[in-house]
Amino acid sequence: MRTDSKRWGDPILVATVAPLAIVMLLFFIIPLVMTVILSFQTTQFYRLSWTWDLKVWTEVFSKPHYWTIMARTVAMALVCVVVCVLIAFPAAYALATRLRAYNAQIQILIIFAFLTDAVLKTFGWILVLDKSGVANWLLAHLGLGPEALNLLFTPTGTMIGMVYGLVVYPMFTIYLSLARIDRDLVLAAYDSGASRLRAFFEVTLPLARPGLYCGAVLVFVLSLGAFLEPKVLGGGTSPLASELIRQSFETRVNWPLGAALTLVLIVIGALSLALAAVVLMRGNRGRTVQ
Repeated sequence: MRTDSKRWGDPILVATVAPLAIVMLLFFIIPLVMTVILSFQTTQFYRLSWTWDLKVWTEVFSKPHYWTIMARTVAMALVCVVVCVLIAFPAAYALATRLRAYNAQIQILIIFAFLTDAVLKTFGWILVLDKSGVANWLLAHLGLGPEALNLLFTPTGTMIGMVYGLVVYPMFTIYLSLARIDRDLVLAAYDSGASRLRAFFEVTLPLARPGLYCGAVLVFVLSLGAFLEPKVLGGGTSPLASELIRQSFETRVNWPLGAALTLVLIVIGALSLALAAVVLMRGNRGRTVQ
């Protein structure tokens, strides 16, 4: 059987790859290189001084305050991933198996909520979580007393806003994986004597892993850059990395420090994803050997 080997000099291959390469160069590589260069500069009297110096990096690695916020950001992102997956998987499973008759209508409602402005959605949660908001009003009518919830301007309020804004990502990726599963495989498991629970854990869940992992990665990466929720719903009481970077650029007018903190956040996110990938690969390899 004859196979055509592709070479980088092939005009068709170059024409196919060129648009994506240009976009990556203009909107990722060049900004990233400029950020790296900026992190080695200094500021004097709120003005950028183009002198190569390690002063900013020395400050970043010598102040525990920055690393406390980075650790809090990663912890919040991990919790957000777990909560989003726990909410998204049953919803996606119901969409793919139990609610097929209303599939289109439910997807339109989810997409409508997804496309609603993030600022509007975030400020809308204030009406729910405020002491005199909807949540406490419902709890008071359930006999739990007035102001039973005090979630506004707390990390829990921040997490509620993050989950609400990001849960749609794993919901759709998991749904796509579940919708592509051949129903005959599940029926074959039932015919072999497997219970519904065993068929789910040994057939459905393994085949849905690609969508599960994809959704988890999307939520984790977007959670690292969460900005509105910590500021509006968290009240700035427990700032995350995005707020720290914003203050460095805008309030302190220290662009090199903001650039350095941005790079630290990118590296932490990349290392976290790499570590998760290694753990998952070892787990899959172990199951394959068994």
